[in-house]
Amino acid sequence: MNLLSIEGVGKTYQDHPVFENISFGVNQGQKIALIAKNGTGKTTLLKIIAGDDTPDKGEVNQRKGTRISYLAQEPLLNPAYTVEECILQSNNESIQVIARYEEALNNPEDAEAYQLAFEAMDQHQAWDFETQYKQILSKLKLDRLEAKVGSLSGGQRKRIALAIALLEKPDVLILDEPTNHLDLEMIEWLEAYFAKEKFTLLMVTHDRYFLERVCNEIIELDEGKLYTYKGNYSYYLDKRDARITQEDVEAHKTKQTFKKELEWMRRQPKARTTKSKSRIEDFKVIKAKAHQRRQEHEVQLEINMERLGTKMIEMHKVSKAFGETTILDQYDYTFQRNDRIGIIGKNGTGKSTFLNLITGNDKPNNGKIVWGETVKFGYYTQGGITIKEGQKVIDVIREFGEFIPLKKGRKISAQQLLERFLFDRKKQYDLVEKLSGGERKRLYLCTVLIQNPNFLILDEPTNDLDIVTLNVLESFLMDFPGCLIVVSHDRYFMDKIVDHLFVFRGKGEIEDFPGNYSDFRSYEDSQPKVSEKEKSNTDKKEWKTPNSSTTLSFSEQKEYSRLEKDIAKLEEEKESIEKQFMEANLAPETITELSIELNKLSTAIEIKTERWFELSVQSD
Repeated sequence: MNLLSIEGVGKTYQDHPVFENISFGVNQGQKIALIAKNGTGKTTLLKIIAGDDTPDKGEVNQRKGTRISYLAQEPLLNPAYTVEECILQSNNESIQVIARYEEALNNPEDAEAYQLAFEAMDQHQAWDFETQYKQILSKLKLDRLEAKVGSLSGGQRKRIALAIALLEKPDVLILDEPTNHLDLEMIEWLEAYFAKEKFTLLMVTHDRYFLERVCNEIIELDEGKLYTYKGNYSYYLDKRDARITQEDVEAHKTKQTFKKELEWMRRQPKARTTKSKSRIEDFKVIKAKAHQRRQEHEVQLEINMERLGTKMIEMHKVSKAFGETTILDQYDYTFQRNDRIGIIGKNGTGKSTFLNLITGNDKPNNGKIVWGETVKFGYYTQGGITIKEGQKVIDVIREFGEFIPLKKGRKISAQQLLERFLFDRKKQYDLVEKLSGGERKRLYLCTVLIQNPNFLILDEPTNDLDIVTLNVLESFLMDFPGCLIVVSHDRYFMDKIVDHLFVFRGKGEIEDFPGNYSDFRSYEDSQPKVSEKEKSNTDKKEWKTPNSSTTLSFSEQKEYSRLEKDIAKLEEEKESIEKQFMEANLAPETITELSIELNKLSTAIEIKTERWFELSVQSD
């Protein structure tokens, strides 16, 4: 059953078409994700469909009686309301019934009011809904119902808006980046909730695991055209690659045809027959197709990383607390040159404070932090870029200089650098305040990287970045030779680039887990469930000794985990060199160089494999 029809919708800002002639439908039970590059109008399109904006062309039609809820990227809530008052504004009548029932419970002397409220609960079948209502608030950590909205953070306000959208039980739920400002536990709960509840969804999200597990259809807006894929994210990637390959084949054939027709056009006399005039018209169509190009430009990330010494950062017996809240308690850690650390933990466990301590933006109550002389931070914060009124995009980069140094002594102009970050010459003179959320984040990433850091800290870097930019950022970070710390709720991103985790448990407890997020999730799920009461009577959990026979120390566990990756990488390098020996006409000096390199790799593989076996025997 069709609930929404989007027909020929177009939108233009300042004579610049954002999108044109967009048409598709939303049927009951579909869970659709809209994918497109930043700046192509995804948020604008959702607003139009939700009725919060109007198209310049086309129209949005909905089935009579269809109820729509819309979760905006930055929800507008009355700052004077409490959390509870905001929720009570919901269109779901059951919420009003529950509110009257709870009010009656608080006034036991009014027996008549209680009886009426009790009967209303039965009449509206609100008992089950009340359980669900309280579960949603609990899972989204909305337990301070008396708090004023104006006193809450942007993330807390986003969670209130999400709770309201879920509780309204709409026919169509429209979500703009629903996982932003949710911690990992909340995201996993939301995935399970959508799998269980029969929602019809239309969403924009960069969270690829969320796309994989929730959506059953992907709509891609690419080069102004819509492409529909009836499957999840993996299916979309597969079919999209096949589509682009087919388009490349067709484009090649069209160019060949164009060359032939162009020769014919040049040979023709001025007098034309009716048949040749028809062929001339066909030539114009072929010419237009032959000159079409895919805009496959990707962000190009390159930095001239400052030289990194052997000493990074050392934390000795560091303690930090705010009143009764302990963040760190006698904490020790020495950062290594190639550390790739992911930080996870519930909100309020001290992740941001930890980052402020190691960057020197905050001081410990006790203990000592020592920084190496060569450490240069690049700190990408959640706050993003500071917008100055009237500042153009190009002005932001020129604050760092007209020319930016790259690797091997090369330089690049501010304009050229912005083009590498997908800001064309026209876009470079737009006001920063008029950029989309994703474009601002891309510009901010540019300002962090051009300072050539060797210790990179990324605090929620994936928020608002499109999937294309995320893929490029991931590739860049995998080859980043310095120290890397990432705080992110994007599990796909974390799995790809980190090799161990700092798990913030709260009350000053930080565990160093040797593996990525999926490894950690598997480990946690394999542990027996322990009640809160039992937890309080149990000594600190030791992931390092999952069974009594394991005798590896922490450093050995970490070494064992890394050896497998190192050996695999060395094997690839060895295979690459062996393939080069197959090439004909290799110069004698090249053969000598390759032989020396191959011998080094073979020795390194042998040493690491022997060590891996030693540790493997100890852990059995």
